[in-house]
Amino acid sequence: EGLFFPDTYLFGKGTRDIDLLRQARARMIRELDAAWAERHADLPLDDAYQALILASIVEKETALPSERARIAGVFSERLRMGMRLQTDPTVIYGLGPGFDGNLRRSDLERDGPYNTYTRAGLPPTPIALPGAGSLQAAVRPDERGDYYFVATGDPDGSHAFSRTLAEHQRAVARYLKRYRQQQTRR
Repeated sequence: EGLFFPDTYLFGKGTRDIDLLRQARARMIRELDAAWAERHADLPLDDAYQALILASIVEKETALPSERARIAGVFSERLRMGMRLQTDPTVIYGLGPGFDGNLRRSDLERDGPYNTYTRAGLPPTPIALPGAGSLQAAVRPDERGDYYFVATGDPDGSHAFSRTLAEHQRAVARYLKRYRQQQTRR
């Protein structure tokens, strides 16, 4: 995961799959190197590969370009403080084909290398193919002092950001209330 740049590639008839993969890999190296060269000086990442891992998490957390840097900011703040990332996409990735679409408390409590609820720091590898926007967000995070975020339940897929656990718990309660209302309407 994460080693190939996601994009539309043009190739001629008879192109070998390995040649296409090499092209996508070379593109990822170029994009990652360019992003890493523009990183914030105080980034809590040791190298470009860690930026790739963080970018892959950002890629899975939001489809909204406007939120990528802020979500990366939450993770940067957490990494700097030694907090666990506690991000569902890493747990889901670690479950692999056994994931049935329903993330359970037992999944969050089962330790494994991709479980960022039980382990501090980044997972060992990327969990997705991050695009240029996520790469940029990972190396230039929008740090506002937020340590938490949760889905709003809005159709646009946006998130509510919080600085404190109490604020976050209220945002989670709002989300759950909205979710339950939507479920009873169905």
